[in-house]
Amino acid sequence: MLKTVDECFFYIQNGANIKQGDIDGGFPITRIETIANDKFNRDRMGFAGIINPIKYEQYILEDGDLLMSHINSVQYLGRTVLYEKMEDEVIIHGMNLLRLRANRNIINPAYAKYYFYGYKFKKQLNNIIKKSVNQASFSVKDLKKIIIDIPTISEQDKLVKILDKAHKIIRIRQNELLEMNNLIKARFVEMFGTPYGNEKCFPMMTVDDVIEFTGGAQPDKKYFEYEPTEDNIRLIQIRDYKTDNYITYIPKSMAKRFCDSDDIMIGRYGPPIFQILKGIEGSYNVALMKAMPKIGNKEFIRYFLKQECLFNYLDGLSQRTAGQSGIDMPALKAYPLPYPPIELQNEFAIFVKQVDKSKLI
Repeated sequence: MLKTVDECFFYIQNGANIKQGDIDGGFPITRIETIANDKFNRDRMGFAGIINPIKYEQYILEDGDLLMSHINSVQYLGRTVLYEKMEDEVIIHGMNLLRLRANRNIINPAYAKYYFYGYKFKKQLNNIIKKSVNQASFSVKDLKKIIIDIPTISEQDKLVKILDKAHKIIRIRQNELLEMNNLIKARFVEMFGTPYGNEKCFPMMTVDDVIEFTGGAQPDKKYFEYEPTEDNIRLIQIRDYKTDNYITYIPKSMAKRFCDSDDIMIGRYGPPIFQILKGIEGSYNVALMKAMPKIGNKEFIRYFLKQECLFNYLDGLSQRTAGQSGIDMPALKAYPLPYPPIELQNEFAIFVKQVDKSKLI
């Protein structure tokens, strides 16, 4: 059966407007970051020295509450997590997240959480999003009108069990992949040392000596298309490396910058800036740039650019500028790059290839 969001939830409201950060301690308060990475992060909450929560009693989270992002970058709008209470904890619902409390005779909140990540909901959500210069949002009034496909409670419960099991398997696999990526990073430092220490005493060069960067391009948005044809090509944006929910195309005749799935792509703006990306073929937009070796092995260069010390350096510089953070290109190009023998670079590339094969098992 079909129901509106308003019929499924008897309570949909923004959180308490509490200034956080001036006073530490007290009961925790949710923030936008509390639901980062699609999970409830107890280590990413704010504090305001609140030791008596009676004043905020109506904002205390209850087991089974859903928290939804409604003011954020477009790709994060609608992000929803299920709050599962631990023992006697008291958490205050803060601003910039909606709290939804389910009519449990109609909808299982766990089912709703999964449904809100589905195509049908996302498609309707896109129609109510209002964009501004730095962020986007949607209103509670418009959210309440969205239609949800509701099976019986028993069918919802079955679906939740299946999806919970699937997500558990996915999390295990993600942890395995993370360990493999950490293995590659450790091998890089073992073989090449660090750029600031140059422990291996390689000839010292700069990033600009070794790598060429080419920025992206795109036509006006009026030329964007949303279905593939023989005459268009995918326009790659930073968010596309995380989700396929916003696939966009442009006419081939207007495409100026191209990349393969194995190219080293870099997110120019943030936060976070300087994301090292790969995996999509198409024409990349102005928020991306491609890193191409002038000399050396591509995998060596890819993992040189992935070093945490380089990110921290560039991120620190970007924080000094107002507005949207971006990469300080002169600083990046001048960054020291100890250049190892090509034989050693190739040996590292073989190691990366072997680990990548293991990821496919």
